[in-house]
Amino acid sequence: MRGTILHSPGDVRLEDRPDPTITAPTDAIIRIVATCVCGSDLWPYRGIEPVNRPTPMGHEYVGVVEAIGGDVRQIRPGQFVVGSFFASDNTCEICRAGYQSSCVHREPVGAGGAQAELLRVPLADGTLVATPELPSDDLVPGLLAASDVLGTGWFGAVAAEVLPGKTVAVVGDGAVGLLAVLAARHFGAERIIAMSRHADRQKLALEYGATDIVTERGDDGVARIKDLTGGLGAHSVIEAVGTQESMLQAIRSTRPGGHVGYVGVAHGVELPGDELFFSHVHLHGGPAPVRRFLPELIELITSRTIDPGKVFDLALPLDQVAEGYKAMDERRAIKTLLRP
Repeated sequence: MRGTILHSPGDVRLEDRPDPTITAPTDAIIRIVATCVCGSDLWPYRGIEPVNRPTPMGHEYVGVVEAIGGDVRQIRPGQFVVGSFFASDNTCEICRAGYQSSCVHREPVGAGGAQAELLRVPLADGTLVATPELPSDDLVPGLLAASDVLGTGWFGAVAAEVLPGKTVAVVGDGAVGLLAVLAARHFGAERIIAMSRHADRQKLALEYGATDIVTERGDDGVARIKDLTGGLGAHSVIEAVGTQESMLQAIRSTRPGGHVGYVGVAHGVELPGDELFFSHVHLHGGPAPVRRFLPELIELITSRTIDPGKVFDLALPLDQVAEGYKAMDERRAIKTLLRP
């Protein structure tokens, strides 16, 4: 098969790789219908995360099951499936509490590299969710979004305790931030403030339900949020970047008693304990338990209630994966969809 390999910062290639095989009786092999480049893939691409050896890339995927191990009972060949970036058994005590991304048996699906033609998915029964039928082609982008960025934005809204009638601010205008706006609207927020400096992303944020756009960042962004909320701050803030500036901006934009849902992969974030102590702000987040939300998200997408696939503003064949990374790195694309 062909699969994407990152050799060093900026050097991503599509290469011939061995086809994956069933290595455990709980495995499934899926033929990828669509995959994509994630904002978190840009950390090693930019050299912010070390690249010590040629590394398979990609952890977002939808596809058709080709083969299953002997212990797989819920998933069968021929089904169209959506999975999470972490494999989980969905039966352990942590999974049953709704935190499948911290399953006691979790495995990173991305270790196999989903930006490829085939993918081995461990713990298939607990990780994969089948659609009711083979979806039409126009639903594939939305279902692909559910495998990570929609599920992550959704968890950000849940962690921030977005409720009807509340004011929500979203820090970050990548795919996760934009889909956090969509989630906040779905949960009934009265006011949704999207923090963005990019016209194309502002347009999509407004389409997804944002009521206000704030272009300022850092302390200026905090001041603007305070201005819009009578000096109090937002009830709920979703942090979808993962930097020191974005995390502090999120915390400082939240009113006392409010909630921050942080889902940006943290890099170099250090929080001041004394400020947190006196802020009375709740913090909750981490790797999104996408598997928790997949049945609901699949139903919302296949019923055409929501359309998260609009975050894919660049679609390329898999053999142009290098251009897909470059376009996102240069902010010429919000998110790149790849089809083998």
